[in-house]
Amino acid sequence: MQIEVLKSKIHRVKVTQADLNYIGSITIDEDLMDAANIIENERVYVVNMNNGERFDTYAIRGERTTGVICLNGAAARLAQVGDIVIIMTFASMDVEQAKKYRPTVIFPADNKLQ
Repeated sequence: MQIEVLKSKIHRVKVTQADLNYIGSITIDEDLMDAANIIENERVYVVNMNNGERFDTYAIRGERTTGVICLNGAAARLAQVGDIVIIMTFASMDVEQAKKYRPTVIFPADNKLQ
């Protein structure tokens, strides 16, 4: 049996931009993606701490060291610049493997690594 477990988490970052006219996705500073073990085009789940919205989309690389968190396309309607979000990914694995697995979780300060 396969189950889904938390793979990666960027805990509490601020939305810096929203672009309704982009084709879709969330742009994330590449430094944050690397630190959280998230790859480009990977499915991500986003939780908006300000309004309770929960949605999924895919990650695209943003410019390093900028702290960019930009909601693109329809997702731009689900948060405002300044909202705090949590970004997560999940992985499927068998139960025994899942019991030993430890996710990568980062806690950036001001959208930057410390």
